[in-house]
Amino acid sequence: MKHLYPVILLLFTTLLFAQDQVLLHPQDSTKESFELYPNPVFDDVVYVKTKKQQPKTIQVYDVFGKLVLRDRIMGKALDISDLVPGVYLLQVTENQKSMTRKLVVK
Repeated sequence: MKHLYPVILLLFTTLLFAQDQVLLHPQDSTKESFELYPNPVFDDVVYVKTKKQQPKTIQVYDVFGKLVLRDRIMGKALDISDLVPGVYLLQVTENQKSMTRKLVVK
């Protein structure tokens, strides 16, 4: 059993890395048109920049899939002062196209 620990660890980290790559780098053409910065966030504002810079609906989900923040922004700044430190999924919808990124709040 002791010899299986490295194999299990390698498999687990590979699966986590692959999942992270799907979230951070979607295989469609929208990946170049969406920037999220700073990430990780230390302040109460995160900036969401899209190629077209049109009004966006933002939804933020916690690790349990619960919607914790919903906002519609016209510019780039998103107020996240109500979020506690942790890891979130941020979904941006603009012109009926949705994009998702991981957001870390510290």
